[in-house]
Amino acid sequence: MGQIEDLRLFVKVVDSGGIARAAEEMNIAKSAVSRRLAQLEERYSVRLIDRQPRVWEVTSAGQELYQRASQMVAEVDELDADFLQVGHTLKGPLSITIAREFGLTYLKPTLFKFAQDHPNIDLTIDFDDRTVDLDSENYDLALRVTATELQGLHCHRLGTTQHGLFASKRYAATRRLPKNVDELSDHALLHYGAERRATWAFEHEGKRRTVKFRPALRSNYGRFLLDAALNDDGIIRLPLFVVDSQVQQGKLLPVLPHLKHADYGIYVVHSSKRRLNKRMRAMIDALSESCVPLKQ
Repeated sequence: MGQIEDLRLFVKVVDSGGIARAAEEMNIAKSAVSRRLAQLEERYSVRLIDRQPRVWEVTSAGQELYQRASQMVAEVDELDADFLQVGHTLKGPLSITIAREFGLTYLKPTLFKFAQDHPNIDLTIDFDDRTVDLDSENYDLALRVTATELQGLHCHRLGTTQHGLFASKRYAATRRLPKNVDELSDHALLHYGAERRATWAFEHEGKRRTVKFRPALRSNYGRFLLDAALNDDGIIRLPLFVVDSQVQQGKLLPVLPHLKHADYGIYVVHSSKRRLNKRMRAMIDALSESCVPLKQ
């Protein structure tokens, strides 16, 4: 057996939590697993797993080897997957976490089509607005919508999403819409976020303007705030991709459209410790094509 296979065996033993279970999952004799583990310890001149009666614990050296070996084995598996696949068929696992609002509002058709085009990819999609640790949480890719620069990751910028202020036609008919930033605080403002005291910032004629207010309603779900605005509950500030269809149908009216809002970049990122495999490239290509209308 080669060194990679011995490391694969060690990773399997640790993942399985014991030699007997690893032997069963690998369909080989328990004695063979024990022998190869002992040979690995002899090669590195260190105890990897403390195994005594009623004691089974990975040593500090074993934990370090496990972390490095896991990554190495995964790299080899991905290399095999890339070069041993027949024709253009992609297969294997792919996990991605996507900013919820953008994923559920804008990307659903793209994700459905990707799943249909690549039925042999074991696809996992999580919709989550938190910043995940790609390494520790075992995600291949993350799609993030942010106004801040991303650090320590390989980034592929897909586009830019713009924001605006909007109100329903009925709200505009019953309440005189604001003519400037100062008048905004006289209105019911619906805020995306959890802050009890919120701040909206704008730029107009080269100057930064802000309005501080107590939200009439706040939520971390843009679609809910959109429905609230359509229910004549107040003025919202949301990304254009959330409100576009309602604006085009005339159900929502722009408020103070001359104000400039901070742009948010749309990025698909992966860990700097990971190389791109074909499955990851295929997903990035699909997302990039979907975001062509958002490129500036």
